[in-house]
This record gives sequence, C-alpha cells and structure tokens, in this order.
Amino acid sequence: MSETVQVSGVTKSYGKVRAVTDISCVLREGETIALVGHNGAGKTTLIKLMLGLIRPSSGTVRVLGEDPAAGQFEARRRLGYLPENVSFNMALTGRETLAFYARLKRVPVATTGGLLERVGLGAAADRRVGTYSKGMRQRLGLAQALLGRPRVLLLDEPTTGLDPALRRSFYDIVAELRADGATVLLSSHALTELEGKADRVVIVNRGVKIADGTLDELRRIAQLPTRIRITLADATAGQVDEWMARSKGWRRVNVHLLEIDAGPGEKIELLRSAAAPGAPVADLDVTPPTLDELYAHFLSARENAE
Repeated sequence: MSETVQVSGVTKSYGKVRAVTDISCVLREGETIALVGHNGAGKTTLIKLMLGLIRPSSGTVRVLGEDPAAGQFEARRRLGYLPENVSFNMALTGRETLAFYARLKRVPVATTGGLLERVGLGAAADRRVGTYSKGMRQRLGLAQALLGRPRVLLLDEPTTGLDPALRRSFYDIVAELRADGATVLLSSHALTELEGKADRVVIVNRGVKIADGTLDELRRIAQLPTRIRITLADATAGQVDEWMARSKGWRRVNVHLLEIDAGPGEKIELLRSAAAPGAPVADLDVTPPTLDELYAHFLSARENAE
C-alpha cells in the first residue's frame, strides 16, 4: 500500500508547552487507523498538523506528497475533515450549507443531495440547521467531510451524538471508503466501538507516541492474559468441583459459568482441558485483551518507565 501521510520526527510547541514531541508515523491508502489517547494527549494537534492549520516546530509532515502548511496545497481538495465540534450557520438549510462547502471545494453541487441522503438527512435537507439536533449537525459535518470522495479522511470524535443505528451506518461508509483506497484516521475516545473497525491503532499520551500496530501486534507486545469463560453442562456439583480441582485456576462467575485468565503460554492447554471428554462444559467463549485493556496497559507501562 502506498503512503498517503508521512509524519517524521514532528514536534509542536506553544511557548514552553510541547503539544507533541518527536512523533513519527505513516498512514497508507486503504487503511483505517484509530488514533487514541486522553484529552490533551496530542491527537487534535496531530490532525491540525496534517491539515496544515499549524506548522510543526521541527520535523516534517507530508500529505499526498505535499506540505499541507504550504501556501499552495493542491491536495486539499482530496482531503476530508470532520472536527470534534461542528459549527454551521444556523440560518442556512442543510442543503444550502452543503452547497456552500461544495463550492469552496470545487465539487459539483449536484452531488450534495446524494450525500445528504447517505447520512440520513434527506428528509431534513430543507430545514434550517438551527432546528437540527446535535446528532443531525454531526451528520451534516460528516457529509461535508465526504465531499469529493476524499483520499485522506481525518475524523475527530466522528460518532459523537449519533445513535447506534447511525453509528453502524457511519462505519459502513468508512468501510466503503477504505475499500475504495482512501486513508481514514479516526480519533476517538470510544475504544470499544473501534475494535474490529480499525486496521491499526496509534496510542499517544502527553504528546508522545507510545504504541503503534495492529490489535494482534499490540496484544503480542503487551502479553496480557486471554479470558476464557465456560458454560457448564448438566452435571452434579461433585463432578464440577472434581474437574475444577484437577484443572485449577478456574473461578465461578455464577452457578452456570466459570472463567479463567490464561497467559499466552497457557491458553492452548486450558482450551484442550475444557474440550476434553468428560469435561462438564456445554459451551465456551474466548475473549482476547480488549483495546481498553491494551490502552490502559501501554499508558501504565509508559508512566512506570518515567
């Protein structure tokens, strides 16, 4: 996959305060990247650097081969951006608002009707934005970010204010863009929501990149335990107790469920034990470390190192 965004050794300072420190990362076409971190971790600063809204104090940023902070940034038309807090002229209708942004981006105004339908605003297109709910304004913001089928899409807390059905619709749109070769960067606090949606995760804390990789790569690095939970088959209490005594380490969740946290070297043996003939097991679930758990692990490791 070719690179669409290169961030190389970038530091951004505001006086004595460093918003980001010596960050390097690469974004590629056809890739969805989750950018995660606490408020103030440097996520929005990184996005602003990629947009060319601010210049790095040191290091370089390239988007689609160009310096985004240059006076003539021709790649801007192939860039989409949704800020965390959208703000529109409340006196304009949704249709007028999107037409305004289409003209700014030199995109045919005729394409805006389809975008409004795509984000669920077709029926409200001719209502004033001042009558929209927060979720509707967020959807209008997403529509303007999608103008012109961007090759790089930067989304800051994109699902804020969206109900579950619209969140599913949003991620369907992201999947379509990714399949079409676009790069999608999702900056979000909703870590559980991002699992299964992102190809790669970049974790930042206090302006420093502390982890970068796929979920599987981060799990291998973190070496956190996998949780195995079994549903007990019909068996006497004595049979269950006898099996638990032989297997060791299992704990009761309730009368029907047992669970255990398996280290990387223990998982296969525990699964064999649970699937062996005579085991009082009707069903089992295997839950690898979640993104929430990985995030907490890498933050803790960073703080302990300091």
